[in-house]
Amino acid sequence: MKKLLLLALVLTFISKTFSQDSKVSFELNYPIPVGDNFIENGYNGIIDLGVDYKFANLNPVNIGVSLNGGLLKNNVGDDFKITSYTLQPRIFGELNLESLPKIHPSIGIGYTVMIFDVSRPLDDDVDNQNGFNLNFGVSYDINNRFFTQIQYDFIKLGKEDDIPNTSFNRNVNILKVGLGYKL
Repeated sequence: MKKLLLLALVLTFISKTFSQDSKVSFELNYPIPVGDNFIENGYNGIIDLGVDYKFANLNPVNIGVSLNGGLLKNNVGDDFKITSYTLQPRIFGELNLESLPKIHPSIGIGYTVMIFDVSRPLDDDVDNQNGFNLNFGVSYDINNRFFTQIQYDFIKLGKEDDIPNTSFNRNVNILKVGLGYKL
């Protein structure tokens, strides 16, 4: 009986998750470092993947949570490479206007963890930095399933004892352009 109840719950969850009115979407973005900071100065965007879940509809605003993971590369020289992995959980609000049904502005607030994987000839090192994240974006519905979007992330990294406390070292700006798919 317990197995049957568990199976029913799992099937209900799956059908709700993948139904027409599903609130889940996936996104594929190209991250572009911008602004006067150490990320823009030496890193190239590779990819940013995300998943969004809208859990409340407070007409005309949808409230949801999202998680993005990104990859940036810095090739300082032939023997010295840095890969930055970003992890960005956040809560967001998305505006749905009847007068503009295909355009959805959004704002989000969250946290960013940046993992810097340093590769050198004699040794490797990993350094983590993290901080507050503010996200602004707008998406355009191509059809019922696909959308295109542009997002701007402002990241305020925390102070580190061995890193100068300047806006160049603490303020990170990333512009993301991409496509999304609604389940």
